[in-house]
Amino acid sequence: MLSKKLQNELNAQINLEFFSEYSYLSMTAYFESINLDGFSNFFRVQASEEHFHAMKIFDFINTIGGKVNLETINKPVVEFDSILNVFETALAQENRVSESINHLMDTAIQENNHAVISFLKWYVDEQVEEIDLFTNLIAKLKLINNDGNGILLMNSELAKRKAAPEITNTSSE
Repeated sequence: MLSKKLQNELNAQINLEFFSEYSYLSMTAYFESINLDGFSNFFRVQASEEHFHAMKIFDFINTIGGKVNLETINKPVVEFDSILNVFETALAQENRVSESINHLMDTAIQENNHAVISFLKWYVDEQVEEIDLFTNLIAKLKLINNDGNGILLMNSELAKRKAAPEITNTSSE
């Protein structure tokens, strides 16, 4: 059984995941506007992952007899100062998501809800990977220091990123 408090927090997490998707689409648009399609591809894949994360929670709530309540998605940042600024904004977003997941886990532990605890473990691990990914990319961007050759090399590398097979499925399961 899902308490009202936990159900509300899971629904808030759905909203945060959709906001993340929306934010990454905004970043995709930024990179398309400056003709860096590899960077654009990276954030398009990232947006797909966030959609997958939201739908996974959506399906989980329904599976355990809860009720999904979708809320308004806030407008994301649409103007960026630099490539580095985009990645720092993304890292800040991932840190907010991690804090939210950790809070959700704390609530599930307090309520002794083993199903939700088990479900959220995947998200805890996923957030460790996300923060590591963005931290490493920021370090590379700082090393490149806005050098055109370095940016173009990184653009080529990011163009190769593909969504994981479970994300390219139309279902979250």
